[in-house]
Amino acid sequence: MDLAFSAEDEAFRTEVGEFFRTELPADLARREAQGFHLNRSDLAEWQRILYRKGWVAPNWPKEFGGTGWSPIQKYIYELEFGLANAPEVNLIGLSMVGPVLCRFGSPELQQRFLQPIMSGDIWFCQGFSEPQAGSDLASLRTRAVKRGNDYVISGQKIWTTSAHFSDYMICLCRTNDAVSPQAGLSMILVPMDAPGVTVKPIETIDGDHTVNEVFLDDVVVPAANLVGDPDSGWNQAKFLLGNERTHNAMIGMLRRYMVRIPRLIATELQHGLSAAAAAEFERQLACLRIDVDALEWSVLRVLAGEEGPELAAAASALKVCGSEYLVRASELELDILGPQITPRHDPSPTSPATSLPAGASSFAPGRTTQHLYWHASTIFGGSNEIQRGIIWNTLRRR
Repeated sequence: MDLAFSAEDEAFRTEVGEFFRTELPADLARREAQGFHLNRSDLAEWQRILYRKGWVAPNWPKEFGGTGWSPIQKYIYELEFGLANAPEVNLIGLSMVGPVLCRFGSPELQQRFLQPIMSGDIWFCQGFSEPQAGSDLASLRTRAVKRGNDYVISGQKIWTTSAHFSDYMICLCRTNDAVSPQAGLSMILVPMDAPGVTVKPIETIDGDHTVNEVFLDDVVVPAANLVGDPDSGWNQAKFLLGNERTHNAMIGMLRRYMVRIPRLIATELQHGLSAAAAAEFERQLACLRIDVDALEWSVLRVLAGEEGPELAAAASALKVCGSEYLVRASELELDILGPQITPRHDPSPTSPATSLPAGASSFAPGRTTQHLYWHASTIFGGSNEIQRGIIWNTLRRR
């Protein structure tokens, strides 16, 4: 298999890289590179830039505002996106809700939501996980009962990223108890300002607030907000997973580390790092680089593969490897920086700053926060334990 990019793809890569160099706000790239969590107001202008360029929704069908790029071009875009330290915008809306509405939504829902999602006027959060149903979505208990022209929804969602500044939730609910657990689920778009919706913050291990509990107490939602047919939510959820099968490999993020860790070692050598320590860090980096190269080749094979159970299992393997390599990469940065990693806050004028130790690198703030957050990547998107189960069950049936 020839894994090299064609001349046309290399030209496209040059175009994308130049766009990020000239259009991505420098301070936004800095904060993203250092691992600070960015909110809706931080990202608003960057989303408008992508929207004006026509590159804000590359995974959508072209007729709904997508780019019409080939799978390889989409992959190159993700790679350059990561290398440029570009932050993702409106992730749930653009990567999950938009593709689902393009495939399953009524013309009315498409008209109401697709353009505002792209422009950033409407942000979504994802209401899937529950206290008793994390990776096992078939066990969820949130119910939606049809009453006339409405659904009345009651239940609880947890670990809901960005719920505190979202306009809508794409909510997976149980709508039918007379069928198998998977067959009785539906997706409904729930306004976050509706009476009965309560959002409570959860402070995560990195000391930040990005996720929430969401309580739904007899929330009345128009039946027109149902996505697709009643009880079709499981098929839509599977579509979501397939639609983003290579994104969770996080190649763009990992390539960031492959670029900046050698620079960090060189900088620390000039500020007291011993040659022996530097040699050990370089050895660890070489091992990680080999794994990242192999992961990238695997992503390209998945992009070239045919649909089927083996391809789904391969996508699970990409997610497991990508998330675990991110933890390794961020941990290596912490080891190189040593006690300099103490600062955990963004030293920008609008955020509380923690003083740096004497002689500390300006690169140090945010490293601890980023490392702790990457541990969560082994859980979100389907925990790695669940992904390994998918891989095993696929191999067992061969």
